[in-house]
Amino acid sequence: MARVRKTQGRHGEVAVELHSDVPDRFRPGLKLLALAEDDSRRELQIEELWPHKGHLVLKFAGIDSISDAEALLGCELQIPRSQRAQLESGWNYISDLIGCVVFDAGQEIGKIDDVQFGTGEAPLLIVVDGSKRYEIPYAEAYLKAADLEHKQIQMQLPEGMLDLNAPLTAEEKEQQAGSRAKKA
Repeated sequence: MARVRKTQGRHGEVAVELHSDVPDRFRPGLKLLALAEDDSRRELQIEELWPHKGHLVLKFAGIDSISDAEALLGCELQIPRSQRAQLESGWNYISDLIGCVVFDAGQEIGKIDDVQFGTGEAPLLIVVDGSKRYEIPYAEAYLKAADLEHKQIQMQLPEGMLDLNAPLTAEEKEQQAGSRAKKA
């Protein structure tokens, strides 16, 4: 439903980036699960909430200091599966996408490590394969099939899209370093 982006205030408040199209779903008393980057989960209950500079600020019961709030940074806020709203066809929960293997025209690209918002109309799938990292728009135009039960996403990407944000080779890094030195 959201991701904790920063602490906000001195009494344990956090600013979150909304990933839900139903922002009024957040209300005092709502219980959420905070999924940390190490896959640990913690149950939280909203005490108060208010909008602030494009984010939603949440105050959770028992989170009463900046250091308490810092422990939540980067956490994905989820509702238990049993309380999830049924999504329209073509929509997916972020937690269901994480860990899915992405294929382009039948070839495996890698696993979804994260989903980022705010860079365009479509969220970006952060797909990792060893040291390679790709940012792939999760756009309907590229999506062929999403089999979340088997953790597989089939896509048809435009030719060259993966090359746009592919990691630099050692030779390319050297060339960049050389061109920077010439400009200086």
